[in-house]
Amino acid sequence: MILRTRFVRLVVTASLLLVACSCTFVVPPPTDTPTALKLGLLLNYTGSPEASADRERAFNLAISHVNAGGGVLGQPVTGIAADATSDPQTAVAAARYLIEVEGVHAIVGPNASSAALPIAETVAGPAGIPVISPSATSPQLSTVPDNDFFFRTALSDAIQGPVLASLTRERGFDNVGFIYVNDAYGQGLAAAFARAWDGTLRSVALEVNQTTYLEALRESAGSGAQALVVVAHEEQALALIRTALDERLFDQFVFGDAAKRVRLVQEIGGTHLGGMYGTAGASAPDNDATPEWEAAFIEAYGALPVLAYVKETYDATMALVLAAQAAGSVEGSAIRDRLREIGGPPGYIVPGTPTGVGDGLRRLASGQAINYEGAASSLDWDENGDLLQGYVGIWRFTPDERIEEMDTIFVQN
Repeated sequence: MILRTRFVRLVVTASLLLVACSCTFVVPPPTDTPTALKLGLLLNYTGSPEASADRERAFNLAISHVNAGGGVLGQPVTGIAADATSDPQTAVAAARYLIEVEGVHAIVGPNASSAALPIAETVAGPAGIPVISPSATSPQLSTVPDNDFFFRTALSDAIQGPVLASLTRERGFDNVGFIYVNDAYGQGLAAAFARAWDGTLRSVALEVNQTTYLEALRESAGSGAQALVVVAHEEQALALIRTALDERLFDQFVFGDAAKRVRLVQEIGGTHLGGMYGTAGASAPDNDATPEWEAAFIEAYGALPVLAYVKETYDATMALVLAAQAAGSVEGSAIRDRLREIGGPPGYIVPGTPTGVGDGLRRLASGQAINYEGAASSLDWDENGDLLQGYVGIWRFTPDERIEEMDTIFVQN
């Protein structure tokens, strides 16, 4: 069960009052009881509520499956969320709060690369707390000095960039404008795209807080661009597309993963964006865990998620849980040291499903080795905490204002 920060504070206050008024009834736990694993969830609730809601559901679902399977070290797992917002400094403060005040043993998140970089270097590494992001994709994260405490269940944009370039070419364009947000995410994807692109390219950066876009659009269209590649977060992408259409600078678009939001096509309209394509991280199309995982998600929440990196959030949560069980400890370095072991061969294959998780926990408790094959993909991590292989999805907006999945491409690091 996940508890939001404000609610947790109220519970703690009430508990302290109860102890003060009824201290004769307080019985300390036995000294040999293992410490219960506590996980933090750090997402951008303020800036990206739609995506964060689905990822939080996946985090909750993972914890419920773990607890139904007996918990970790015989104790139920708990979770607590904090809002990273879209500001990296706020995200760092939220990560410190989760570790120093709430006492979490590991963190799932953050979702943004711009927040993941300072958290990995200044918080997770020095504190010895493992952090797994389900969606931070900047290539800069491969070399951040994190003392090997930062991992991710999403592919680096060093891999997604060439797929985006290939898709753009397949759409019939050989001369494009490229506008990207000037943060770790945008810089990484823009650089990877440019290395793979063999046509004419006019690339323009947007500052994170920029609110006017006409000059950038005119510059990106200056070489006779046939289409605009948009690598920007939801609010900027909306304003950027509106301005491009209003000024008749572009009417053809290709999108990076941050723009995979139903809101864009609903607010701009299917007549304008219907048939426009994009890329995003994707789960394995032939994963044995898919039917059971999707049935569990529907049972819990009524419908499947449509946005990216939801199954990746489930896998990040599960990896931390299984590593703690394998280590026989909730101490940060002990969990970190078992992540690659439970995520790759050899070992008994454990799927990312309710029954698979329970089986995996029991096997680890009896001293067996496991290989977790996640709901999204395998978790074979290299020395940088990057996935060795995974999937990039091709999607498109539809005229009736939906997101339609078109193809899934297997790629290797």
